[in-house]
Amino acid sequence: MDIIRNEIEQRLLAIVSEYPNSDVKKAMKYSLLAGGKRIRPLLFIQTIRSYGKDYHNYLDIACAIEMIHTYSLIHDDLPGMDNDDMRRGLPTCHKQFGEATAILAGDSLLNEAMNVILQMPLESILKIEVLTILFQASGLRGMIFGQQLDINFENTQATLEELEEIHTHKTGALISASLALGAVVVAKEDVATWQKIGQNIGLAFQIQDDVLDIVGDSELLGKNTGSDITNQKSTYVSLLGLETSQSKIDKLFEEATEALYSLSVNHELFLELMHLVKKRVK
Repeated sequence: MDIIRNEIEQRLLAIVSEYPNSDVKKAMKYSLLAGGKRIRPLLFIQTIRSYGKDYHNYLDIACAIEMIHTYSLIHDDLPGMDNDDMRRGLPTCHKQFGEATAILAGDSLLNEAMNVILQMPLESILKIEVLTILFQASGLRGMIFGQQLDINFENTQATLEELEEIHTHKTGALISASLALGAVVVAKEDVATWQKIGQNIGLAFQIQDDVLDIVGDSELLGKNTGSDITNQKSTYVSLLGLETSQSKIDKLFEEATEALYSLSVNHELFLELMHLVKKRVK
């Protein structure tokens, strides 16, 4: 896994290095290479590898996924959103470069993610399929819709159903898309199953974030804990408590595992990554 993560890091560096020198480029590079877990691109790659296929021809799709994820973090940290000072153990992008440059850096990462895919030596129909899944997941049908719902429920306690809708879109959409994209390039007949697996992992991932915001180590997390309480956000912990939230995480991973075993793939290869996600402390 470390070898693949290093390949992603090196390719991200090569991509961002090609852009014209500017403060925006510096801010993009700062946030993109700040030591993220690379969970989403790894999920994409492990989906491909679980079929015994080589992922290297599709590495730029993994990078595009991470570019979109990083854009969302930059914008999520802004004063008009969560107003966070720390991300991945470093000052957030707007604290380091100013709010205007941070906004432009996020915008650039989103736009350049599309260009990265368009420039790949793939069949045009596959590019269209990839872009459709990726940008539906990151747009108003996915991540942005979830962000808006998250804002709407600041200072207002969401119901369990409303909270699940927030998390499914805000975090789950891009994670689910990462798995669906892996299936699109190697096994289109399995896309729906991988989307289901991704939805479960994505919802569990966000509930983990809710839990870690309460019990996590801020040094390990690389950001201040307790921000959900400060921003008076609705979370699974505030609604259900820590114990029930953890039980929900376990159940979601169990359901994802059951769906995985319905596929004719190398289960252990993907379960290795699922285990790392489930046991994460940051």
